[in-house]
Amino acid sequence: MTQPPATAPDSPLTVAAVQARPVPGDVAGNAATGAGLVGRATAAGATLVVLPELFLSAYHPPALRADPAGTAVAADEAGRVDDARLDPLRAVAREQRAVVVLGAAVRHADGRLACGALVVGRTGEVTAAYDKQHLWGPDENELFTPGRQGGTLVLDGWRLGLGVCYDGCFPEHGRAAAVDGAHAYLCPSGYLAGSEHRRDLYYRARALDNTMYVVFANSVDGADPWRFNGGAAIWDPEGRTLEQAPDTGTAVVTAVLDPAELTRVRSAHSMLADRRADQGGRRYVSVAG
Repeated sequence: MTQPPATAPDSPLTVAAVQARPVPGDVAGNAATGAGLVGRATAAGATLVVLPELFLSAYHPPALRADPAGTAVAADEAGRVDDARLDPLRAVAREQRAVVVLGAAVRHADGRLACGALVVGRTGEVTAAYDKQHLWGPDENELFTPGRQGGTLVLDGWRLGLGVCYDGCFPEHGRAAAVDGAHAYLCPSGYLAGSEHRRDLYYRARALDNTMYVVFANSVDGADPWRFNGGAAIWDPEGRTLEQAPDTGTAVVTAVLDPAELTRVRSAHSMLADRRADQGGRRYVSVAG
């Protein structure tokens, strides 16, 4: 395992968070749509692009349930994914020298089906990098097996913790990434309409709690009950919004992750360094009457 660095990265990293409405069950078509969105992001200067949760299949449990084989991609024992339907994403990553993180249903070599995060590298290789550990609601728990460990993407000196949607609702998940040395937290997500307050509060809190950048991608629009609320965003290490998309419509937002700002915030707010490991146990005080 790459050891957590003692210092911030040497250079800035320009990232993009995407919100879009993939077509349920159309993995090939959604990969082509994703490639177009990656092209938009790289034209705006991004070298890292994050697409929503289950983007390849769409977050649509009826479609996933109806065709579990056709809506998933297969990963070998090393986590490599070789699926011709992803060729447009591979091509744009190679051409633009970009890295793409996106959600997919991933069938592992041992038969497990996971709600995963794929990483498409600059040479076009695709890796099943992380499986969602916290499954939300009866549909996800019926369809998927929870992930067994965290995941970190190391890119140009940046350590980027990986989470998927509901993972970000658990402070411990983002903290585990930060303790492992993460400078930022990438969260492909699928937040339903009506959850706007929680959507923004969770990820701003993860940023401030851990003095790290947060990059949040989301699905958008659609038909009830699978209608999503967009709001793709990038937050700084104090939880301030750098860029955020509207709650409707396809959008790509970009921002620069700045090592100097990361260092400044972590110097001013030293929660990670001051965190006590011995917080267990409890003293109880009884009051009569």
